[in-house]
Amino acid sequence: MEAITKTDFSFPGQTGRYVGKVRDVYDIDNEYLVMVVTDRISAFDVVLPKGIPFKGQVLNQIAARFLDATTDILPNWKIDVPDPMVTVGHKCEPFKVEMVIRGYLSGHAWREYKAGKRTLCGEVLPEGMVENQKFPEPVITPTTKAAEGHDEDISKEDIIASGIVSREDYEQLEKYTRALFRRGTEIAAKMGLILVDTKYEFGKKNGTIYLMDEIHTPDSSRYFYAEGYEERLAKGEKQKQLSKEFVREWLMANGFQGQAGQSVPEMTPEVVDSISDRYIELYENITGDRFVKAEDSQNVLQRIHDNVCKCIEQL
Repeated sequence: MEAITKTDFSFPGQTGRYVGKVRDVYDIDNEYLVMVVTDRISAFDVVLPKGIPFKGQVLNQIAARFLDATTDILPNWKIDVPDPMVTVGHKCEPFKVEMVIRGYLSGHAWREYKAGKRTLCGEVLPEGMVENQKFPEPVITPTTKAAEGHDEDISKEDIIASGIVSREDYEQLEKYTRALFRRGTEIAAKMGLILVDTKYEFGKKNGTIYLMDEIHTPDSSRYFYAEGYEERLAKGEKQKQLSKEFVREWLMANGFQGQAGQSVPEMTPEVVDSISDRYIELYENITGDRFVKAEDSQNVLQRIHDNVCKCIEQL
């Protein structure tokens, strides 16, 4: 299949289009959004030069599954998945923070901790922890949603004091974040996985808070394999991960971390195919189902256009 890295649709009622790192989002009548999850892949805040076949389908279908599995916690933006690479849903006014929640001391939190910091986004971290150790209770470490560049860590009190989110809304976001993380943790455990950390985005429509965007995908979340976790932790070994960390590791091994003057290493067909295979493996491990490649993979853009148009007619 040819990877889909660019879309330029003209849908009925279309009033705008936003191109993100991975998603192309089409505004329909200022009421609905058509989110096309492309095969673009980003790392270190850089979109890599080649797309990964079936990556968009993997991410879209995992997100749709977890959105459906959390509707009892709060409403979400999803209305329909008319195509394997597309979700259509409600247009909400997004909160300008991402709710990051961490069950384990990994990634960015570990780098800050190793540098001597014991407070992250206003959360006091216990002394004497080691990398990948479980927190006594999950910690919420929100970030600002940057229009450009990197998101920045921010504390609950700074969010409220600066008026980014009202206290009432923020405390509700915290409750939803903890409930969603509990649910994600329970589902992951059934698959032999540990949900290490993740992020959620929320918005409002007609005064109601909605869960937006993706949820519990390997692009937005970090998973460990549960089997062998304690042994690796005790030995100070790296955990076996289920995330796109393997892409970052390949880039770093080839001298690229997104810094000025660095060039993305050549993405040969073999490299692209191996990343595609890993995303399919991620899907199957997270969902427990066999991945079924979408039909008509030679005319994907026409397929998406036709499927979305049919969906819009029904809205």
